[in-house]
Parts: sequence; structure tokens; C-alpha cells
Amino acid sequence: MGLLVFVRNLLLALCLFLVLGFLYYSAWKLHLLQWEDSKYDRLGFLLKLDSKLFSKPAPMFLDDSFRKWARIREFVPPFGIKGQDNLIKAILSVTKEYRLTPALDSLNCRRCIIVGNGGVLANKSLGSRIDDYDIVVRLNSAPVKGFEKDVGSKTTLRITYPEGAMQRPEQYERDSLFVLAGFKWQDFKWLKYIVYKERVSWTHNIQREKEFLRKLVKARVITDLTSGI
Repeated sequence: MGLLVFVRNLLLALCLFLVLGFLYYSAWKLHLLQWEDSKYDRLGFLLKLDSKLFSKPAPMFLDDSFRKWARIREFVPPFGIKGQDNLIKAILSVTKEYRLTPALDSLNCRRCIIVGNGGVLANKSLGSRIDDYDIVVRLNSAPVKGFEKDVGSKTTLRITYPEGAMQRPEQYERDSLFVLAGFKWQDFKWLKYIVYKERVSWTHNIQREKEFLRKLVKARVITDLTSGI
């Protein structure tokens, strides 16, 4: 009886080993097939640029030809502009400039740098090096005034969305371009309020969001690190 149990256990272990070996071998073969004759390296980066991938270049910003871009009209924000045609048309009808400046467009090679909002630049004195770039991109309400030594004084583009935008006009640089990154349909409505100088209605209910966050904290789904939401 003991021998039969031993043989049974041995066969089960052998079967398990064979199954695992088969799965490992299959995964290895699939991996080879995936990357064989691939345009990408093992990290997913293009090995060589294919001009066919860029045969229909899209504009950097939405302009008055946006209705021609069928692909982005098929998806709702943030992946497209579905349902926003009238809002975008209204905004563009009173927007005089929605492209890069002629000076930037004339550059054959544009050296760009994106300056984030983290404190990693503090006391690094990299301001002058940042200002050496042709295009300096800043995000949301990243401060400049008073921090020029570390973050530079030049701002070419300031990319933001309503909740992260500076709330006072005097905070914006006069020679920079304001770029809206629309994540939801309310963002386009928010921009229309500003363009038409209408009273701005906030894009979401902050009080409800706070109540929701408090529930998550109470349920121990998240931890409140602000000493009270």
C-alpha cells in the first residue's frame, strides 16, 4: 500500500513538472516569435523610424481644421474630442493664435526641455541652463517668479488643465503660450468661459470629492497624509 502511494505521488510530481516545463517552453517560444523580425527592441522602443508611421502628421494643437481628423473625433476625452465640436468651434472662432510663434516654427532643430513641479531643482542653480533651451515647457502652476536661479525665467509653453491652472491672470508669463490639456468635456467648457470672459464655473464638485476621499480614508482604502481632508 505504501509503495502504491509513493508511486502515485511520484507520477503526480512528474506530471506537474512536465506541465510547468511545457508552459515555460511555450512562453519562451512566444517571446521569440514576438520579437523576431520586430520593429521594436526588447524594451519596446523603435529600432528604426518608419516614415509610413508618420505619413499623416497631426497638428501640434487643435486648429480650425480639427473636423478633418476623424480618428480623434471617434473618442471622448481624454483620447479624443467626441461631442466637443461645438465648444471647440466656439473657442477657435475667437482665438487669434493657436500655433507656435513664427520664430519657433522657423527653427530647423528645436531643443526642448520639460520642467516639472517637484522640488528636485531646489538649490541646483540650473536656471541659466534651462533658459538656454529653445522651448521651455512648464506644467500647471509650476512657479517661476522668485525661483529663477533654480528653474529659470523662460516659459514657452505652459500646459495645464483647470484644476491645476493658475487662478490669477497676473501669474502667467506674457510671452508664453497657454496650452489646455483637456481630460474631460468640462475642461473645454472651462476654456470657453475664459475665452469669452464669462463667469467661470468649476469643472467638478470639490466638496463631493472631499467627502468621497473621507469615506476611503475611513474604510482604510487610502491613508490621509494631510492631517485632515
